[in-house]
Amino acid sequence: MIADQDFSPDFIDRLVAGDRRVFGELVERTSPKIFALGLRMLGNEQDAEDMLQETYLKAFKALPNFEKRSSISTWLFRIAANEALMLLRKRKSGASLVEVEKDDEQDDSALEIVDWCCLPEQELVSTETREKLNEAAENLSPALRMVFQLRDVDGFSITETAEILDISEDAVKTRLVRARMKLREYLSVYFKERMEGGNQHA
Repeated sequence: MIADQDFSPDFIDRLVAGDRRVFGELVERTSPKIFALGLRMLGNEQDAEDMLQETYLKAFKALPNFEKRSSISTWLFRIAANEALMLLRKRKSGASLVEVEKDDEQDDSALEIVDWCCLPEQELVSTETREKLNEAAENLSPALRMVFQLRDVDGFSITETAEILDISEDAVKTRLVRARMKLREYLSVYFKERMEGGNQHA
């Protein structure tokens, strides 16, 4: 993730004062993570690019009002997360932002969980497995996908994730558990096939 200690107090002061060179450095250092968030949430590069551009335009305009009560990275990701959810709302033909963010908490379907204990470690870190994880993440609801991206991929704390999304820490924890369970359910079929395939050739 983007570490706040990477930005000195002097850097933040100059940023808030409107120093364009410093802002350009902020963009250079943070845009890969912001773009990755957009790509994960929106699914295509064009929308991710649009989100990226809008994020920094809004950030630059809002910087004079940045009160330094939150970290610059948390503040920036809050803008980016809102932009991503706005684009998702537009896709849903006028659905409200609450509807887009709503978790599928009523889905209490049984989860088929496969024991992964016997898989060799290289299977768990293989390129193919990571691709399957990305594929699984794309099937999460926007609310679950956003929490998974911020907490498990970008490395924000529970508190920071709650601040970015303007929800309670308990809500973050609940969504994170559900996201991980759904990813595990989705991947269990893949691992089950891998395990059965290995047993057949044993």
